[in-house]
Amino acid sequence: MPKTLSLDDVANEMRDRQNNPSSKASAQTVWDPNLGTFVQLAPGEKLSPGQAPLNTLATEPYFSNQMAETKPSDSFLYIDGEELKGFIASGVKQATGIAYEWEDENVIHLHFSPIRHSFGKVHTVSFAIAGAAHDSAADIKVDIHGETEVKVNGAEVSIIPSKDNIYKRAKGLLEIGTLADKRVLIIGLGSGGAPIAVEFAKAGIGHFVLADFDRVELHNLSRHICTINDLGRLKTDAVADAILGKNPYAEVIKYPIDVNRHLDLLDSEIAKADVVMVCTDNNTSRYKISELLVKNRTVGIFGRAVTRAEGGDVFIYRPGQACYFCLLGTDWFNPEDEEITNFESAKRSGQIPAYVSLEDAEAFVQVGLSSDIEPISNMMVKLALVELSRGTESGINSLEDELKQNYFMWANRRERQYERWGAFTNTDRMPTIMKWYGVDIAHNTHCNLCGNEAELTVETESTRLIHEKMGEFANIKAPEIGLDSFK
Repeated sequence: MPKTLSLDDVANEMRDRQNNPSSKASAQTVWDPNLGTFVQLAPGEKLSPGQAPLNTLATEPYFSNQMAETKPSDSFLYIDGEELKGFIASGVKQATGIAYEWEDENVIHLHFSPIRHSFGKVHTVSFAIAGAAHDSAADIKVDIHGETEVKVNGAEVSIIPSKDNIYKRAKGLLEIGTLADKRVLIIGLGSGGAPIAVEFAKAGIGHFVLADFDRVELHNLSRHICTINDLGRLKTDAVADAILGKNPYAEVIKYPIDVNRHLDLLDSEIAKADVVMVCTDNNTSRYKISELLVKNRTVGIFGRAVTRAEGGDVFIYRPGQACYFCLLGTDWFNPEDEEITNFESAKRSGQIPAYVSLEDAEAFVQVGLSSDIEPISNMMVKLALVELSRGTESGINSLEDELKQNYFMWANRRERQYERWGAFTNTDRMPTIMKWYGVDIAHNTHCNLCGNEAELTVETESTRLIHEKMGEFANIKAPEIGLDSFK
């Protein structure tokens, strides 16, 4: 039987490895998913199926692989805590309840009594052309007089608009016919990507591709568009429903995958997209997506919130201009200033080492308010709509001249890197909170990705070296700046 290890044992081993990188351990430490703990193998002992070495856990997205490979037969079960407490307190030993299952998703919510849901009671309906006989057993009898006149017991029935008319109020401001033909790829459906998807649906965009392998969890609800009834669902399924709730005529393709493990598919979808929205929560995916954007000459928009959403930034890649790697080589951007929103996600990205316990990791996890993230999402939507409407007659054409820059900064509060920014009422010529500032990031002709001599492929040694060394040359802080720095 292998020796089990405590988290303190694992932490001490990792510290020894960092302090003495050339030393070799006599025994191998591995994670055993069947036991749910770390174990120590004897020298020469082989790994069992599912076991992973400690160095793999600390450096690779091992836990995300485990989540992504959940068997289709597995069910995700939830029960209402208040209902549960009430049943236990009642003294009753048995009760018959009801379970609601999301169709074909293996997600089940258990309740002691029926809940109110979106459609309430279910009735039988008889539809008949006016004058024809109805099914007498039906609860509701609908008389159809034509495409524009439907009645129930003499009362008018409101007709949901056709595809051509559902967004007619936006005509003049947006070219709805053009947007209906556009295809957007949204990578990451958290508190930033999910509302972007819904805003695109409201704007009349017709084709969506969604990529995210995560499920809706309890900690998401305070900042996410999903509701408590979506707990356990794949975010791709839940957000697809939100899109179709706004635009029932949209086409939605769903990929519940880790894009870092499916680069061929990612390459294909980026090539077909008109705009790619990069809403992921880790730098590894951003670097790989950036490579494919340059390769396929596709517009890409990156957005992120920094620690506790005290601020954030948005970068847009336009083919032929500066890429995301060009931004990393400037004094404007620090890839380490990243908001850590939950324990498991940060473990997968490497922001929190895999051996750190849930209790110890609480100091790492610092989330901001949903209202602090919304300005960043809204700017990403605005930039995307401008790009998708470029060359058409629309009410937002003027923004093509207004939003020429490719990097935009926003501060919600004067904290940390924004502490020297001016107050909202500041009259001096310096940046203040609650206002957007745009900067022109120049194309770096020596960039390893998009420079004059770069090979535009994700397989080059140069791009692999960038992945390994990125933190060394991009670990910078936002500079002290005056308003004259902005254009």
